[in-house]
Amino acid sequence: MTVRTFIGYIVIYKDGGIMKLYINTLGDFDMIMNNESLLQDASRSYRLFKLLQYFLTFKNKKLLPETIIENLWQDQDSQDPKNMIRGQIFRLRQILKKILPDETYLNITFNNGYYTLEVGEEVVLDFEQMERWISEGDIVSSTDASESIKAYLRAIEIYKGGYLSENQYEIWLVPVRNYYKRIYIKTLEKLISLYQQFDNNEEIVQLCEKAITIEPYEEKIHILLIESLLKLGRIKNAYNHFEFMQIAFEKEMGITTTSAMREIQRKIHNYSVEKGEVDIQQLFSKLDEKDKKGPLLCESEYFKLLYNSHKRRRVDGNDSDYIALINFKPFDDNEASTEGAIKLMTKVMDSTLRKGDVYTFWNDFQILLLLPEVKDGGVKEIDKRIKINYEKFKNLDLRLSCSFETVQNDNKLNIKDQSTRG
Repeated sequence: MTVRTFIGYIVIYKDGGIMKLYINTLGDFDMIMNNESLLQDASRSYRLFKLLQYFLTFKNKKLLPETIIENLWQDQDSQDPKNMIRGQIFRLRQILKKILPDETYLNITFNNGYYTLEVGEEVVLDFEQMERWISEGDIVSSTDASESIKAYLRAIEIYKGGYLSENQYEIWLVPVRNYYKRIYIKTLEKLISLYQQFDNNEEIVQLCEKAITIEPYEEKIHILLIESLLKLGRIKNAYNHFEFMQIAFEKEMGITTTSAMREIQRKIHNYSVEKGEVDIQQLFSKLDEKDKKGPLLCESEYFKLLYNSHKRRRVDGNDSDYIALINFKPFDDNEASTEGAIKLMTKVMDSTLRKGDVYTFWNDFQILLLLPEVKDGGVKEIDKRIKINYEKFKNLDLRLSCSFETVQNDNKLNIKDQSTRG
């Protein structure tokens, strides 16, 4: 390493170039040069470093003193707020001069009534690095999955937590923090989607387990982890993690269940029932519905399989097969009403539909029906029976509507509205 002195400042060279300044904002805030933190020996004034973090967030942008005061110190009483901020910025400049070799890294200027933090080319900001790697991964995602995976892995490795996570209660940070959390989750999903193409479920489990330590209450990550555990045959681990997720979500957020949690719980149950070792007689026992009466209630993915299978087998000119959509929603939009509505509509469907009919809860407020061999006038009769049975079992008021469409080889569920109100 060589040191050269120029008029007014010192430039430090290492391996033929100016040393980089690395600034971490995604997680704990730090400034690192030559693999050492510059903040260890710095006087850690909370107010001054909050000001520095504010400038870094809006780097190279013109900032009015009034805007800075409003965001950072609106609760501070001062007879001369502009003089106060001038004093704070003077002190911050002194700290930066002490910990940095020169002003080519970070320099706070004041021109025409605006403050600006000028960030030099040798400064590496982690959030900019993350966005660059994401962009590189996106560019090659459709042509080179392997390179895309490498880029996405580098991107998510940078994310160590929420943006400036030490400042939990700063309002001005909320949109920035939400933005970087969102692109982190989105990139993680894109990476997992690429892994799924190669059936790399072990890698997905490891990714999700690490991500949960950073964002413990992101439901999507828990669901992806459980799905991969099921594909690996680790059903007990999947169930244990589901229970952990339920307890954590209820304790921290008051959430007892969601549509995604109910769906993954059904998948765990199905894997548990279906994936055990069986002999041929046990297999017949598992496959047999035991003369079940009424319609078949199934998961949405299985419904799609049945629908497409039915569509492929249909004979041209046969217009007696129908697909139906039922919209139902409680007037009181809360968790208890949603659960009650699902239970109510399950009773209505089981009482209305025939043994050969199939239905699924597409989401919390919609049901899809597959109705084979509906004779002339049958659709109106089904619509009528839904209304009658809804009134029969009704224990809360729902906004209810039914739509029907004949199954065609080329249709994509373009539903025609036929409404029934409750």
